[in-house]
Amino acid sequence: MNQRVTILVDADACPVKEEIYHVAERHKAHVRVVSNSPFRVPTSERVKRVMVGDGFDAADDWIAQEAGERSVVITADILLAERCLKAGATVLRHDGRAFDAASIGSAIATRAIMQDLRAGMDGPLGAAGGGPPPFTKADRSNFLQALDRELVKLSRG
Repeated sequence: MNQRVTILVDADACPVKEEIYHVAERHKAHVRVVSNSPFRVPTSERVKRVMVGDGFDAADDWIAQEAGERSVVITADILLAERCLKAGATVLRHDGRAFDAASIGSAIATRAIMQDLRAGMDGPLGAAGGGPPPFTKADRSNFLQALDRELVKLSRG
């Protein structure tokens, strides 16, 4: 029998936790909800909350250590995604787009450019930087489809 599939959730800013629980239940996948603050998780033998210390990157470090070929990591954190890809994990953003070996380099470069631009902005616009676009129903639907597709792939392998 195959080793179990585990979904590792970078949970502090994750807008799709409920969707993860539903898809994981259907596929009998295990879920680890990793955060610095408490979250309510469903009562299930396969879903566990992992509270880490509030040290910088504590949740990222735990996820990266646990990530592997039978893991799906859910995160918007580009640097965490890179670490998990190196460990062999599948990595999905909250909108269903996958981080992969082909895209991670440009994502890191874009992140660095944006960080430099924000650092160079003084005055009232510097603090207002804009942020990500609003999360939509289409993003949620795309995520559900992508997670289901990845779990099917892993269950066959």
